[in-house]
Amino acid sequence: MRFNIKRLVSRALAATIMLASAVAHAATAGPGAWSAQQSWATDTVNGGKLTGYFYWPASQPTLAGKRALVLVLHGCQQTAEADVINSGTDGGFNWKTVADKYGAVVIAPNATGNVYANHCWDYASTNHNRSSGHDAILLDVVNRFVADPQYAIDPNQVYVTGLSSGGGETMALGCLAPDVFAGVGINAGPTPGTTTLQIGAVPPGYTAATAASACKAMAGSSASKFSTQISGAVWGTFDYTVGQAYGPLAMAAMRQIYGGTFTADAPVAVPGGGSDVNYRDGNGKVRTHEITVSGMGHAWPAGPGGQNAHYVDGTKVDYPEFVMDFWFKNNLRTTASAGPTVTACSANVISATSATISGAATSTGSVTNYTVSLSGPTPVNDTTAGSGPSFSKTYNLGNGYYSGTVTATDNLGQTSAACSVPQFLVGSAPSLPAPDGLSAGTATATSVPLSWKAVNGATGYNVYRDGVKLTAAPVTTTSYTATGLTAGTTYSFAVSAVGAQGESAISAPLSVTTTTGFACTSTTASNYAHVQAGRAHSVFGWVLANGSNQIAGFYSIFFMSKLSETAPGYFIVGSCP
Repeated sequence: MRFNIKRLVSRALAATIMLASAVAHAATAGPGAWSAQQSWATDTVNGGKLTGYFYWPASQPTLAGKRALVLVLHGCQQTAEADVINSGTDGGFNWKTVADKYGAVVIAPNATGNVYANHCWDYASTNHNRSSGHDAILLDVVNRFVADPQYAIDPNQVYVTGLSSGGGETMALGCLAPDVFAGVGINAGPTPGTTTLQIGAVPPGYTAATAASACKAMAGSSASKFSTQISGAVWGTFDYTVGQAYGPLAMAAMRQIYGGTFTADAPVAVPGGGSDVNYRDGNGKVRTHEITVSGMGHAWPAGPGGQNAHYVDGTKVDYPEFVMDFWFKNNLRTTASAGPTVTACSANVISATSATISGAATSTGSVTNYTVSLSGPTPVNDTTAGSGPSFSKTYNLGNGYYSGTVTATDNLGQTSAACSVPQFLVGSAPSLPAPDGLSAGTATATSVPLSWKAVNGATGYNVYRDGVKLTAAPVTTTSYTATGLTAGTTYSFAVSAVGAQGESAISAPLSVTTTTGFACTSTTASNYAHVQAGRAHSVFGWVLANGSNQIAGFYSIFFMSKLSETAPGYFIVGSCP
């Protein structure tokens, strides 16, 4: 596509240009769909790499202008794909709807190795620590998302929840890293210090004090962060897999750790049958909750949006909705006052040498200042453009194209996300046309090589990704490699030409998707060789593919089979898809 420069010029000179206002976003919008399978840290204890999925909503966060992050752990005999996200129907544990509502990122990993011979999380470990095993790889994936600015995660809004062994691991992580997890949601999970043989009932002599002691010891130097942590438990009255007494015992233990006196609210009925009891500390703050679900067996209560199969109950309370509401209303680490939102911003070209930038914002407090940032021949970075509900300020600008942003800061120091001011023209259009022929080479998981046709008279080129300039200074060649990208993600690239007359219009955008970063390989060998090479494991004389647990046949040097590694450490029986 080639821009019609004459038409742009005539429109600019014929009338004042008032560009449409744009609604600001509190964070970069995601795809609003579950990701492809990801590969994260290597588990040196249980084997393989942590794989799984994440959901990045297109909606905006609802608290403090930054996103919450929720780590969701499946139970034994479950997988992230088949049960937590249920990619076929997007039901599963029913996290998509609530993630959209709160603008939260959700991570759904698969348990590495084959712990307890059922692909469980190692909740019963006698050596919970931050540097190895399931604890380490789960904390690592949380840190990856918190540290990546594109997701805009608030470190004070990180939560963990899970079912069965995932529920036990949820409590273990809440105990091990109270500095990381502001909220914990335990679903039918045993407490720390118990063994897999004790899953059906609380052992004699094991009390809330026992669990509290084990939990607090795991936290070590981070124990002070228990003072601002909140937690809850949920279990079914027909659960005969995990002892029902573990739920109230876990919450009694957490209240002992949190310290002080607690008062129970009156029970409140929950949809689908059952009741919830909140416990308040001496300051009147809700710190724990306990949900008893009537008639539910050993399952994740997903509500009507869940898949209602394979340890997921779609007929009872919608626990994702409940626990997100609990976390958001009672979070002790972030203000319940949302930051400001720029509701409109625009550019009004009033002469051949000036333009007025206007904007408006809403805030639960007061807007103390607006910041205007413009890219173009005369760059602007004005941090005192105005204050109050709206502003309007005129800038003297050189001839050429401009684009920029408006942000607002409130009296609590919270800054809104940027409202984008679309490209506008001051004076006559530069003689340089936008570059043509933008194309991409072979993308990798983290980079995309770009190239375009040369523009006569251009001394350099600027490259844009998703509307943001990547080049600190114009590049002098007609190629550029965008790096630092995320695997399996779609990006929009564009390029402009720069010369003596200024910067040209931005070219038509080019969408490119990075690769997942992994190539499937197949190996045909004896089942004995597969096991010895770490592609499979043996259970009662049968060989099961690592990761998928698909049966490959008998454990024998004479039984041949083909196994394909579709993700690091994840094998299926048969050829690559």
